[in-house]
Amino acid sequence: MPREESINDILEKVRDHERRISALERIPEKIEGKSKKLSIKEFILAKNPVDDVQKTLVIGYYLEHFGGVSTFNVKDLTEGFMSAREPVPGNINDKVNLNITKGYIMSAKEKKDKLKAWLLTNSGERFVEEDLKAKGT
Repeated sequence: MPREESINDILEKVRDHERRISALERIPEKIEGKSKKLSIKEFILAKNPVDDVQKTLVIGYYLEHFGGVSTFNVKDLTEGFMSAREPVPGNINDKVNLNITKGYIMSAKEKKDKLKAWLLTNSGERFVEEDLKAKGT
């Protein structure tokens, strides 16, 4: 039985990687023939979040996909808001918790820099990749 679960875990990881690669391929990274990094501000503008809850989700996505992190914490999110020159919400933990309630973010198993850490769920990634539109809307 444990061997079968292990194979299923591997298959799920492969599917997840393929989905992430497909999402990255859809984001234009070439400007005037030169490969440039997409800034966090450009990414936020492209996704057009309607409130701080969605903005927090978008910044988390950016950190995971372009910032080279596997998990993020309140410090990472704060720096993301500041890098984008966006007002930092008074209580980022509340914004994360609202995303957790929606099923878009989940707690990481381990802390990061001694702080609670999170990562996006598959649903959260799809929601951002679909330009913050839930299925059926």
